[in-house]
Amino acid sequence: MSFGPAIPPAAQIDLFQGWPATTMLPVDRLKQAANDALSNKAIFATGLEYGPNEGHFPLRKNIASWLSKSYAPPHPVSVERVCITGGASQNMACVLQVFTDPAQTRMIWLVEPTYHLGFRIFEDAGFMGRLRGIPEDEEGLDVAALETALREFELQEISVCQDKRIYKTERSHGKIYKHVIYCVPTFANPSGKTMPRARREALVRLARRYDALVITDDVYDFLSWGTSQEPGSVSSPPARLVDIDRVLDDGPQDRFGNVVSNGSFSKLIGPGCRVGWAEGMPDFIYGLSEAGSTRSGGAPSQLISTFVNELLEDHFLPEYISGFLVPEGRRRHNILASAVKAHLGHFGVTFTPDPEISPLAGGYYVWVRLPDTLTSAQVCEDALNKQNLVLGNGETFAVPDGKSSAGELHRRLRLCFMWEDEGRLVEGVKRVALVIQSILEHD
Repeated sequence: MSFGPAIPPAAQIDLFQGWPATTMLPVDRLKQAANDALSNKAIFATGLEYGPNEGHFPLRKNIASWLSKSYAPPHPVSVERVCITGGASQNMACVLQVFTDPAQTRMIWLVEPTYHLGFRIFEDAGFMGRLRGIPEDEEGLDVAALETALREFELQEISVCQDKRIYKTERSHGKIYKHVIYCVPTFANPSGKTMPRARREALVRLARRYDALVITDDVYDFLSWGTSQEPGSVSSPPARLVDIDRVLDDGPQDRFGNVVSNGSFSKLIGPGCRVGWAEGMPDFIYGLSEAGSTRSGGAPSQLISTFVNELLEDHFLPEYISGFLVPEGRRRHNILASAVKAHLGHFGVTFTPDPEISPLAGGYYVWVRLPDTLTSAQVCEDALNKQNLVLGNGETFAVPDGKSSAGELHRRLRLCFMWEDEGRLVEGVKRVALVIQSILEHD
């Protein structure tokens, strides 16, 4: 199989970058959407205003309809459950601004390994030194380990929060949660694992018991494939925690619930789009939309929201996902997986998820385990210095509290198959093989 011309050794290959390739962006349709929106006075007049706090109403309505069709929850998603955000990261910052207080919220619990660029968001919200990692098992976040950690924390006599001053004004549209739990339930970043339904139900029950808000980054849900699917098919995403919270054990314990779903168009349309959505209980969503930055600056990404809405109005985006993004993602995943097996397998390198055997695979990454004789730090350093190859060091995804629960991260690599084209994916893996061979020969 030919993958185009050979890659010059000096050309950098980046298998760490978690972006969609430029060739995967729907540029032509987005250009037309912008032209249509800016040619319609009723649309561009709204788009160029501050907009309602909850965001562009037509987009909220279309997102609610899209989510209802995609997830088929027990009850349809109503528009009151959705607000527009400036993307998943911006929204997480707003959630922390409205629903946490360093003087009252006790701890941030994160699945480990976890999304590494989220640490600063929590620290900026005042939780420096109060981030704790909870390990994964084969089914994602280990809820039993989290329960043990929460119970032990609650039994401690000395509170982490000694400051009794009130930092935030009490408002009827908000509440302060005692704990925050963060995870990526479907195709986790970096491990690619997906939590099954029973595990998700256990997490919701635990969050209710300890007055915790579960923030779920549901950004990879629609990029799903695996051996159980025929080529060209798209699997239904697993039930989200926010859907489970809505109905489990007669529903939420209060009007705010215990889960917020963080959605984004970054992996579907393009990161620069900076449009996302949040879904939760209507009172939670209203409170979130009342964040000070929104009340002052208007709805996030108001103008671009009108462009994105055009892509949902004519059903382009769902068809683009199923007709192009999923087949392209499956193809790239298969190429990278085959290259790892062919060029790294004899060194004892393994990885997950394997698209050939995993019933559910998808997302952006494969999670590689190096043999015990190697470390990710050594491989990453030599890869960059000797092969001009950028890799994701597993230790990057450890919670920065000095109490990491994930002991084998120093033998892990995260490889992204969505950024580089197929020829560079294969060449990148070949360079990894050269690095490993060189290390082993010098040991």
